[in-house]
Amino acid sequence: MRVVIVNAQTPFVRGGAEMLADNLLATLKEAGHEAELVTMPFKWYPAERICDGMLAARLLEVDEWCGGRIDRLIGLKFPAYLMRHPCKVMWLLHQYRGAYDLWGSPIGDLSNAPAGRAVRDMIHLADAAAMAESRAVYTISRNVTDRLRRFNGIDSMPLYHPPPGAELFRQAEAEDFFLCPGRINPTKRQGLVVDALLRCRSGARVVFTGVPDSPAYAADLARRSETSLGERVTWRGAVTEAEKLDLYARCLGVIVTPIDEDYGYVTLEAMLSAKPVLTCSDSGGPLDFVEDSATGFVCAPDASAVADGLDRLWQDRRRARDMGQAGLARYRALGFSWADVVSGLLA
Repeated sequence: MRVVIVNAQTPFVRGGAEMLADNLLATLKEAGHEAELVTMPFKWYPAERICDGMLAARLLEVDEWCGGRIDRLIGLKFPAYLMRHPCKVMWLLHQYRGAYDLWGSPIGDLSNAPAGRAVRDMIHLADAAAMAESRAVYTISRNVTDRLRRFNGIDSMPLYHPPPGAELFRQAEAEDFFLCPGRINPTKRQGLVVDALLRCRSGARVVFTGVPDSPAYAADLARRSETSLGERVTWRGAVTEAEKLDLYARCLGVIVTPIDEDYGYVTLEAMLSAKPVLTCSDSGGPLDFVEDSATGFVCAPDASAVADGLDRLWQDRRRARDMGQAGLARYRALGFSWADVVSGLLA
């Protein structure tokens, strides 16, 4: 089968969506299919530019190229999934969240834009058309499926997949630090973790990894932590793959406190490393996997609750180890595989 994967991309930015697309492409090729990844640049500011991206995607019809028929189109992200194809399947990473669950929130971009409401309505109409013309609609998680049903009245099925390089993660004796990986921005809520550390009764330490999406936010966090927490906080910035695997293996536990994450590889990477996960009750994707008090802690999204969870893990290393082992067993029992994903998308 000849398959095209379509995805939107911010130039010079690489994250989970890009890794997912690359792994899907590799799995399709390994299964004997001809496959290509087609990406389109997407600029969302000012708000009116969103409509330009929608129009550009909608004008593209990719059922054939250079005389060769394309059998299947797999759409991943807005607005690329608006491209037309008679046999299109959605594997939805997420919609344009500013038009849906983030509308009116402090971190939503559209609700305060002069033309925001009009752009939001156009996104809703375009999404409805794209979903209706699709052969099937899948998502990457229960959280994305729930949003699609809540805001669009569309049923879909989650197709879960392993994180990149799942076979490379290893387990080692825990050392005296928690790991908090991820891009540094307000939606990942590293500020909540810093506030929690200020309330910890123990001497809990945290190593943060990831590059800043918001330099001002990152600079403010660095100033606050340096002034108040000293050596209890380390900002590592970007790390190599080998360094990442080493930090996962050696940490005491992994902190994952985003706002309503779509999926998030960090939770699964922690489980593969046999580490307990501390997350929040509004963190979305991690809640598919973290069992409160069994494989980690699900805390209220406030600094005092997060501090209490950190203190409990810091002060009871045996329980932290047992939770981590339970997380690894749970990951293995889930049986995620790329082969199952491809089978579903090409059915």
